Amino acid sequence: MAILSLDIRIDDSIKYIRNNLKDTEWDAGIKPEIGLILGSGLGILAEEIEDRVAVPYGNIPHFPVTTIEGHKGMLILGKLSGKYVICMQGRFHYYEGYNMYQITYPVRVMKRLGISKLIVTNSAGGINTSFSPGDLMLIEDHINLMGINPLIGKNIDSFGPRFPDMSEAYSRQLISKAQKAGEELSIELRKGVYAAMTGPSYETPAEIRFLRVIGADAVGMSTVPEVIVANHSGIEVLGISCITNMAAGILDKPLSHDEVTEVANKASDRLIKLVKEVIRIA
Repeated sequence: MAILSLDIRIDDSIKYIRNNLKDTEWDAGIKPEIGLILGSGLGILAEEIEDRVAVPYGNIPHFPVTTIEGHKGMLILGKLSGKYVICMQGRFHYYEGYNMYQITYPVRVMKRLGISKLIVTNSAGGINTSFSPGDLMLIEDHINLMGINPLIGKNIDSFGPRFPDMSEAYSRQLISKAQKAGEELSIELRKGVYAAMTGPSYETPAEIRFLRVIGADAVGMSTVPEVIVANHSGIEVLGISCITNMAAGILDKPLSHDEVTEVANKASDRLIKLVKEVIRIA
């Protein structure tokens, strides 16, 4: 897609969002500091946002719409822990039929609206056998096994360089602050590497054995495209996985999306407390 075309689309989206902010304190030119992307069963965090303005994805020009249960499909602006935030209550996935441009488009919009930090949450399958369902894992690094990169094509120089560095895809400073927040809140946090697959089928036991060999601690079907684009745009990223199930072959039972959503809901209280504290000290 041509750079001019992308700029026009982003301008259209931002114009619509800002029109929805008229007669609010945002109307004075306030910009969000932190962006949030909430995964399956984790959207309840958005309900904690104060002085909120909610805009359905389907009303925003050029935005995709989410089709997955547990993803409400709302863009929410407001205050959380005293900071101005913009929150995606639900994300887009490659397996829904969207291309990488569509999946990562909201990150570009949030960047233009002013964010400098992005907190990404997801539900993931545990590969590390020391993990248990309900654990929260700080993502230290990722492995992209989706077979595609969202930066393929003509580079958008206004966002970042042709060959962005990914040696610190997940901000060490934000990870440190998240660990500090966890200690203060007595929330045990795991750390590990997240592997991204396309889905929508869950991985086979053989694939999980392969992922363990190459160094993955958890696996999911999202997050990596948004993180790559965020890094390209100079945004600091904190990634948090909720381990909602043990991956195929670890336990002798089938996997289901209902289980993912149920465990994510049970872990939501700890996640909400953690993210709010991270935002406060970030």
